[in-house]
Amino acid sequence: RMLTRTPSVVAQVFLLLSIVLVIAIAVIQINQQQMLSPGLKYGIVLDAGSSRTTVYVYEWPAEKENNTGVVSQTFKCNVKGPGISSYESSPGALAKPLDECLNKVKERIPVHLHKNTSVYLGATAGMRLLRLQNESAANEVLASIQNYFRAQPFEFRGAQIITGPEEGVYGWITANYLMGNFLERNLWRTWVHPYRKETMGALDLGGASTQISFIPEDPEEHFNSTLQVKLYGYNYNVYTHSYQCYGRDEAEKRLLALLLQKSNTSANVDNPCYPQNYNTALTMKNFFGSLCTQSLRPGNYYPNQLVNFRGTGDPGLCQEMVSLLFNFTACRNREDCPFNGIHQPKAKGNFVAFSGFYYTMNALNLTGHFSLDDFNSSMWFFCSQSWAQLQFMLPKFEEIYARSYCFSANFIYYLLVLGYNFSAETWPQIHFQKEVGNSSIAWSLGYMLSLTNMIPAESKLIQLPLKPSLFAGLVIFLTATAVLCLLFLVYLCIVSHQQKNIPHVEHVFIPE
Repeated sequence: RMLTRTPSVVAQVFLLLSIVLVIAIAVIQINQQQMLSPGLKYGIVLDAGSSRTTVYVYEWPAEKENNTGVVSQTFKCNVKGPGISSYESSPGALAKPLDECLNKVKERIPVHLHKNTSVYLGATAGMRLLRLQNESAANEVLASIQNYFRAQPFEFRGAQIITGPEEGVYGWITANYLMGNFLERNLWRTWVHPYRKETMGALDLGGASTQISFIPEDPEEHFNSTLQVKLYGYNYNVYTHSYQCYGRDEAEKRLLALLLQKSNTSANVDNPCYPQNYNTALTMKNFFGSLCTQSLRPGNYYPNQLVNFRGTGDPGLCQEMVSLLFNFTACRNREDCPFNGIHQPKAKGNFVAFSGFYYTMNALNLTGHFSLDDFNSSMWFFCSQSWAQLQFMLPKFEEIYARSYCFSANFIYYLLVLGYNFSAETWPQIHFQKEVGNSSIAWSLGYMLSLTNMIPAESKLIQLPLKPSLFAGLVIFLTATAVLCLLFLVYLCIVSHQQKNIPHVEHVFIPE
């Protein structure tokens, strides 16, 4: 009997020990883990637009894991002065305005990481126009930027002029990336592809060009105008088109050229889109100097001749003039061809409209969601104001922008409603937005993500006391020991029970 008790006690001790050890190891593993801050990496993108250059600084955790992760904007700086294409005659003068922003950038990025921080410069429609107009001047501007960055502590990856479709697709990537349409965290805090999440279309309005990008209903049908983008292991067929000379500034130059053409004198030209009582004198070069207005130049073109423009603040006439900037007859009423003879699939789903679209709506005191009727009545009201009244209406008053918001609003109306075919029903699907969180919606983020082939990941932030393999091994071993002990005890129990039930045979002596 003593013999059966000894194994039973040993088995019970082992069972207890195994359970205690499994609980102890699990508690230590969970409570003693250390949160390690991952190393950060940085990237710098210069968005060299037609009207100005913006410097963006992005950061992300260093270690990569299945090529996914999160990049966030940590700093943004607007370079003083005009866009780089304006420096065609003095490329050397670019350094001074760039210095101011780059000195701030150097303070934002830890010194020991400077040499490993990549810098990219992407130039858009302003430089595309300059290259068409004067290729050697465009090359000199880019060479001067290359020289400037050679003296900087960062790793310069080159200055390039990006195409219109690239600009459109990079803007689409940025918008959807920031909206979380490519990745989301699941319950286990790992990054996964969102289930059944639709992507958004992107509408970008720059100074010299405008872009529309979205995934059409049937990408096969529009094969020629769709670009295939691969992100996080998924393919997206994005329709994109860039309209050169349909940026806000170039469109306004075309309007001024048309007004001068229709006027019988250059001494005083009425502009129905400028506010009442606003007067300004512009040189002919100011609006005829562009490739976009070359065909409208008068025979007697003198670059330095002044033209006086007088604002009449007439919303109806302004609309009439703006409609002339679009060729709606080239399409001969074909549904998939909105204007200028360009083939475009039907716009579907939600859209985010940023850059010039957002700034114009903001000036009209409209943000987020609003109906087409609200937009039209705000535009009519704004365009009827005098120059003196406008100074009290605008959140930020700068002459060069203030005088043009009425034109911009009318131009946006024609572009979105008669150009891209948004209607009163589909208009609410457009979200006018400047940023998501602290990150600007601009093509620059999509550009960097594509160039670094990065779309990088968060590193393992947790350091555990036991390596996962050792932890798993110990838990399996101790659990197995506990299970064996339990089985052994059950076996002993059964044996002991059976012994008790064996009937006792008693010898009965029957007397003879």
